[in-house]
Amino acid sequence: MATVTLKGNPIELSGELPAVGTKAPRFLLTDGTLSDVTLANFRGKKKILSIVPSLDTGICAMSTQKFNAQAASLPKTVVLVISRDLPFAQKRFCEANAIQGVTTLSEFRDRKFGKKYGMEIKTGPMAGALGRAILVLDKANRVVYKELVPEIAQEPNYDAALAALQAI
Repeated sequence: MATVTLKGNPIELSGELPAVGTKAPRFLLTDGTLSDVTLANFRGKKKILSIVPSLDTGICAMSTQKFNAQAASLPKTVVLVISRDLPFAQKRFCEANAIQGVTTLSEFRDRKFGKKYGMEIKTGPMAGALGRAILVLDKANRVVYKELVPEIAQEPNYDAALAALQAI
């Protein structure tokens, strides 16, 4: 079980992120059209999984906007922003912020993603949300980079994630 902090206070997560070199666990998430989405929907593409607590927070919004600007134009790459926000809220956020280069996905229908990826917050005021992490997957869904952001109120290391992506 991993531990991170929220403004310095310890927060326990449900497990550990998948290890570098392993195949990413399968998932079933929901997109803005209320369609079910799996890793198979992105077959043949490199993937950035930006796992966030909620797009309705400043850091999550900022990281989504940065990935939209920096990574969305990379060839054969998809940026997936994953949270437990409702698909309607994710869609409104993207429309209000002119986000077109990332795909937002919600765990609202099938609540297994957070447990499979070890990212469900188990303690503290944000219990039930997802923690903040970045995973980079190659075209075969192998994890080539992972970052569990140690402080939920902190941005991820964009440069390291983008460098890992460009190296594959």
